[in-house]
Amino acid sequence: MKSAHDLLVTLARRHAFADLGALAPSAEVADVCEFGHRLLSLDAEDFAAEARSVPAELRRRARACHMPQTPREQPRGALESLRPAYGLLLEVIAVRWQRRELSPMIAAVHIASEYLPLLAFEPHLGHAGDPARWPDGLSAPGSRFGVIGDRDCDHTKSEQSGTNRTLRVSVEPAEGWRAYFDRQHSQVAGALAVCVATCRNPCTAMHWIPPEPRAGLSVRARTALAFADTPLVRLRHAAPVGHGFGVPSPEEVLEAWERSRAALDKNAIGAAASKDDGFPLPGLPSLFAAVAEAPIEPSTLLAGVSEHVVGLLDRLPPDAA
Repeated sequence: MKSAHDLLVTLARRHAFADLGALAPSAEVADVCEFGHRLLSLDAEDFAAEARSVPAELRRRARACHMPQTPREQPRGALESLRPAYGLLLEVIAVRWQRRELSPMIAAVHIASEYLPLLAFEPHLGHAGDPARWPDGLSAPGSRFGVIGDRDCDHTKSEQSGTNRTLRVSVEPAEGWRAYFDRQHSQVAGALAVCVATCRNPCTAMHWIPPEPRAGLSVRARTALAFADTPLVRLRHAAPVGHGFGVPSPEEVLEAWERSRAALDKNAIGAAASKDDGFPLPGLPSLFAAVAEAPIEPSTLLAGVSEHVVGLLDRLPPDAA
């Protein structure tokens, strides 16, 4: 029969940070578990919250995934690069799959789909879609980017509203900045992809990117838009009575992913999803890397938190657990 210590270690290795935190035998363990739970829940607003019991290296890696809460906050975290955040997303997806927590797993896939166009744009922007650093070319003469009500623009009304807001949100108060990221930044990500990949009436908004690299970006952005419309991502909206009902089974998830891989296999970028890279959803890291034009692999951030918690538990007196 397992001891109390063994049970706590098992919870730590299963990344059950909320449960372990509720049973934590010390304030230090509880502090680290709260940190781990924020990561597993993808609470990007609070990744930079103070957690003194967490090793500095783990806190540094978490801050790289943090979404700045003010226009001038430093460092810029996920607005500097989305690659660390996508590594964490992949690790969260794998952990949720292993624990058969399929509803939050599909939610993580959905988040990845919303911001994937920004991963494609990152090599050209030099950042990950930071509204404080948009290129002047987005507003060049002849550009319809951010112009509300322009009928020649292929953006939806919500995309036009988001692009208009993104060009001025960096001078708004912190409350406006946070509201923008809560409601509109993902719309801007999709709008950028439309500009470079599917617009039927191109304007000058993308002329700041030279023609040859723009052609490559167009394929990667088109693949990002296609991923957002795959059967896997649509599982997020498949419940008959709103979100939270009709959770898919593992078999349904894998079947949806196989259909998604087939739908994406239209070009060299989408074909990356067909690779067997050992991930629970085979090919997903390879697809993200192809869209990013950079290596993207599952992080070991949650694993690092788990190992640190296990170390803390092992150092406690036998009667403390």
